Amino acid sequence: MDIMDYIRPELIIAALVLYFVGEGLKQSRIVKDEYIPAILGICGIVLCGLWVFATSDFSDFQDVVLAVFTTFVQGILVAGLSTYVNQIIKQNRKKK
Repeated sequence: MDIMDYIRPELIIAALVLYFVGEGLKQSRIVKDEYIPAILGICGIVLCGLWVFATSDFSDFQDVVLAVFTTFVQGILVAGLSTYVNQIIKQNRKKK
């Protein structure tokens, strides 16, 4: 089982964007490292929400609830993927 099985392919770019946002926050030193994953999670939910609501048709309340659920799940997953990529890069740098 792979995290990529759960993330919509259209939202992979959001994970890349979040990776660079995280790197920017880390370089700025304005935000403590411990808060960066939470900030990325919120940003991921916002980015995915924009995509979900822009690409969905709503005919009833159930559609709206499904869109909100999808927004949160996809947002958390892309934020997790960006953190995962960050850790892989850090581990590879340590090995060299």
